[in-house]
Amino acid sequence: MAAPPWVSPLNQDVLDELTGDCSGHAEQMGRLLLEQVGQSGANGIVLGLSGGVDSAVAAAAAARVLRDRTLALVMPDSDVSPESETVDALGLVDRLRIGYKLLDISPIVRAYSLYLEPDERARGNLRARVRMCILYYYANLEGRLVVGAGDKSERLLGYFTKFGDGASDVELLAGLFKSQVRKVAGHLGVPGNIISKKSSPHLWSGHLAEKELGASYEEIDSILYCTLDRGMDTLEAAAHCDIDKDRALRIMEMHRKSAHKRSPPAGAPVQ
Repeated sequence: MAAPPWVSPLNQDVLDELTGDCSGHAEQMGRLLLEQVGQSGANGIVLGLSGGVDSAVAAAAAARVLRDRTLALVMPDSDVSPESETVDALGLVDRLRIGYKLLDISPIVRAYSLYLEPDERARGNLRARVRMCILYYYANLEGRLVVGAGDKSERLLGYFTKFGDGASDVELLAGLFKSQVRKVAGHLGVPGNIISKKSSPHLWSGHLAEKELGASYEEIDSILYCTLDRGMDTLEAAAHCDIDKDRALRIMEMHRKSAHKRSPPAGAPVQ
């Protein structure tokens, strides 16, 4: 997949190093799923399928090893979710031949809103938590493990809803940057329109991830990779990747400020 026009040649060199040969990642994900289901004695897995690349990769990896034991929940909120996303999700279900349920969460979100003061961001995160509750309902009902599809880029930035899409029993993509997820998606045969579309949690109308984050995933992945994986300081990484230093500093500030979202809840010491 060609680099976007705003990504410099030097930046592309870093991305090429980062993505490299991703062919083995799908097999690793399959082994993890088999191991976790086997160890837990679960009947199978359940995952949310949004029509985006992350959940598509999780579903495709699961279908390789647990096709008959995978349940995908397609959970649009018809008040804000583009219909095209639901169409893509249902098309992938047919392609992978996995079980699914289509559940519009808008009546649930509206019911909450009857009793809560209005706030677009809080309501958006409520949508993520409603989906989490439904996933765990079916996990409880059918003895399944919940498989999450948050990638490494978004987890390192805290770009997920705590106890929403950040809640799962198995985090299948936690070791893969978004750029790597897209590369693995191609290896798994995910349709090109899903791989190339702009990422969005669709927590409210017109919600786009890169616009909210203030940087492209190519820039985010390059800076996180160079600082956290290769040990560069932020300004060195910015120069190495040919990325504006203020943007690089902002990326690392998001990482710092979101540390609490990646940590277990604090507890009082036992006396």
